[in-house]
Amino acid sequence: MSQPLADRMRPRRLDEVVGQEHLLGPGKILNQMVAAGVLHSMILWGAPGTGKTTLAILLAQQSGAEFRAIAAVTAGVGDLREAVEAARRDLEAGKRTVLFIDEIHRWNRAQQDATLPHVESGLITLIGATTENPSFEVISPLLSRVRLLVLNPLTDEHIATLVRRALEDKERGLGATNLSLGGGAMEEIVRYAVGDARRALGTLEIAAELAANAGSTTITPETVREASQQKALLYDRAGEEHYNVISAFIKSMRGSDPDAALYWMMRMIEAGEDPLFIARRMVIFASEDVGNADPRALQIAIAVKDAVDFVGLPEGVIPLAQGVTYLASAPKSNASYLAMMKAREDVRAHDALPVPLHLRNAPTGMMKAMGYGKDYQYPHDDPEAINAQMYFPDKLGERDYYLPNERGYEIRIREFLERARAARSKKTSRG
Repeated sequence: MSQPLADRMRPRRLDEVVGQEHLLGPGKILNQMVAAGVLHSMILWGAPGTGKTTLAILLAQQSGAEFRAIAAVTAGVGDLREAVEAARRDLEAGKRTVLFIDEIHRWNRAQQDATLPHVESGLITLIGATTENPSFEVISPLLSRVRLLVLNPLTDEHIATLVRRALEDKERGLGATNLSLGGGAMEEIVRYAVGDARRALGTLEIAAELAANAGSTTITPETVREASQQKALLYDRAGEEHYNVISAFIKSMRGSDPDAALYWMMRMIEAGEDPLFIARRMVIFASEDVGNADPRALQIAIAVKDAVDFVGLPEGVIPLAQGVTYLASAPKSNASYLAMMKAREDVRAHDALPVPLHLRNAPTGMMKAMGYGKDYQYPHDDPEAINAQMYFPDKLGERDYYLPNERGYEIRIREFLERARAARSKKTSRG
């Protein structure tokens, strides 16, 4: 058969769908829609191979509607216009139209805007499918007029059920071949599928061909690995999973777990992420989350960035790993980051407060006569370089933005600042 196994095995009824019990189970939203015979516009959001297209087709069929599909990758407003005209003809003939837009996140704002009035009027029932977070990719007016349904990745048990069904089905599947799975082969297919039904059935189909060509009736784990070649990791550099994985990477370093941080780093590398993107995040992390608890962290992060830029991949992953393990294992402090945020609040709240006269530069005689630089105390004249001078604008008075913690090098910084602030506090109290 020239039709791919995954398409041949597409469920013909909703009760054949494997997974998505939270949408299709008794009393759940899609079950209720079908029972009531009322289909609402919706966006199906889920990873590849979770059944978005299948659900759209079956919902249209079981609601008695005409099903029309547009692929957002290749279609434009002209294709939408044709689909709308066909929907009008269908309505005149007494039939509703379900317009399925696959990868709706690929449509720009103008194309989505053009869809909106036809959804509002009820001329079409829109079912959009997307692998990207709709809150980022779908315009708010359209999103507010549809129901957002999240499809979960299929579990290992779901994938195994689909594989067994395909092996046993003599009409649409591989039942006529009398092939069987050897020990461990199912586990390999499930592992390579990563919750994607189409990937699982595609792997099974190629493995079956390889086994048949070798004159075998058993699909072995080795055959599955040969069919799979290399597992494609779930990681979209431009989509939500990109942000999920980098978030897990940063939070693992922040939580001082170098092992987990290395895992997420390698997830990104193996999926083709730009190593300099990872290095840049490490530079930010070194200041934001390690800070002065270990001042060397920023130096090491910069060195890692330079090393990766100089060496490139694949060897560049070695300095990346060194940097990740160092940053994750370093004492942590966000005190300098929090201090920055407090200073920003005052700057925005008080605008441009005048610089106190004693802190102003006095390069000319006129400025000196105006009091610029008068009574400035040179800190190095003090044995500890500490004096009782005020450095804030008069309106603000003394502020303690930076509060070092008691981890790493900040212990020493804290001790020094306590003495310095105590000296300025005495100046303030003498007023």
